[in-house]
Amino acid sequence: MPSDRLRGWIVTLVIGLIAGVVRVWDLGRATDKGTPVFDEKYYAIQAWQMLRNGGYEDNPGYEVVAHPPVGKQLIAIGEWLFGYSPWSWRISAAVAGTIMVVLLVRIARRLTRSTLLGALAGILLICDGLSHVQSRVGMLDIFQALFVLAAFALLLVDRDQMRERLAVVVAEGRIGASRWGPRMGFRWWRFAAGVSLGLTCGVKWNGIYYIMAFGLLSVLWDALARRTAGVRRPWVGALVRDTVPALGSLLVLPLAVYFATWANWFASETATDRNAAIISSDVGMGFLPDPLRSLLYYQLNVLDFHTHLTTGNHPHPWESKPWAWPMGMRPMLYYYESGLPGCGGSNCVQATMLLGTPAMWWLALPVAAWSVWRAASRLDWRYTAVLVGYAAGYLPWFVNLDRQMYYFYATPMAPFLVLGIVLVLGEVLGSAREHTERRKTGLLLVALYVGLVVANFAWLWPILNGEPITQEHWQAELWLPSWR
Repeated sequence: MPSDRLRGWIVTLVIGLIAGVVRVWDLGRATDKGTPVFDEKYYAIQAWQMLRNGGYEDNPGYEVVAHPPVGKQLIAIGEWLFGYSPWSWRISAAVAGTIMVVLLVRIARRLTRSTLLGALAGILLICDGLSHVQSRVGMLDIFQALFVLAAFALLLVDRDQMRERLAVVVAEGRIGASRWGPRMGFRWWRFAAGVSLGLTCGVKWNGIYYIMAFGLLSVLWDALARRTAGVRRPWVGALVRDTVPALGSLLVLPLAVYFATWANWFASETATDRNAAIISSDVGMGFLPDPLRSLLYYQLNVLDFHTHLTTGNHPHPWESKPWAWPMGMRPMLYYYESGLPGCGGSNCVQATMLLGTPAMWWLALPVAAWSVWRAASRLDWRYTAVLVGYAAGYLPWFVNLDRQMYYFYATPMAPFLVLGIVLVLGEVLGSAREHTERRKTGLLLVALYVGLVVANFAWLWPILNGEPITQEHWQAELWLPSWR
């Protein structure tokens, strides 16, 4: 790691402060006449209901309770602190988006061993339109992205710590004591990653894909670390020594945390479907206690909801399929109103559009291709890690293309896109051992690119934040036909 530890934290906190200001700036502006916009109409209300009840929802007639409770409980914290208002049902998302920037600075610094590149990662995430908008609406996806990124960060620290432990064993001459290598002891960082993955599933079910992806990644890192240390049979050693503890921390623990997120539901008597096992003959699994049978019935209702959430004959006007996400080809219009004053004319437009900053998202495919090449040809573990995180949030959506899908599902992909770009920028910048002129040229190119991203974000600012603009300005913001 870089030796500038104090400077690294100062840079992290300064960029985090900038992110906080950008995320909360005029946070409550874009509303539907003071009411929630788009899916806020579900989550802000459900969070208020949870706040009234003590952490659970109790309206079975509403039965669009389509996701676990954690994200809505986090929204409820803002409503508890500031009452029921646009600012309050969005502030938790803004805090989550700010924390993501802080985490990404530390992650990129650890991946690249460079405080400069860590800082650039934070700046790029601040300027990502998708992350920005999702940090300013009362929806769930930013919370899932936060817990995914936290789990990734914790596993990175665990990886470094394990290699440090192996280095001690090598230095003491004990690496050959067993053909499988040493036992590594309890791994608290990986344990914390399991907690974070459980909370990921507690926001949305597709967190299960990150459990599988990060679990495999952790065991792969263990095997490669044992091989580097000189263990005679590193792959078998990882299988024998590391797989069972990994399953405990990254599978069993997340499932336990997921069920723990339903504690308020279990403690209630009036929550949605809480007594389904008693009042309905359709609930099977008679060998289970009634509360678990009722929860199973509830989960099956949710599964049925998602299974039948298909495009059909009436597609949503802003629906998009996953092949359009990497380059942000089909954004989402959350809010639009015309005929307003406030822009120097009599017919102003106010709009909030979910749109990834093109200077970043339009590079997604080249960056992905370069990452695959580096991971395959150079066995660069950093690119592999980033690809795993990106793919876990992307590829599973191709399983059922009939389902209704929207661009905001790509929210957890955004920080991994930034990390991929930053790894490429690190190669453009060049190693510290390079010639001075080479480093200066690389620094110039990196600075020009980051400046382009910041300028692109500034141009999109009015339609990311619902600022009043003229009709001509609104049309100028819509660069592609698919954005209309």
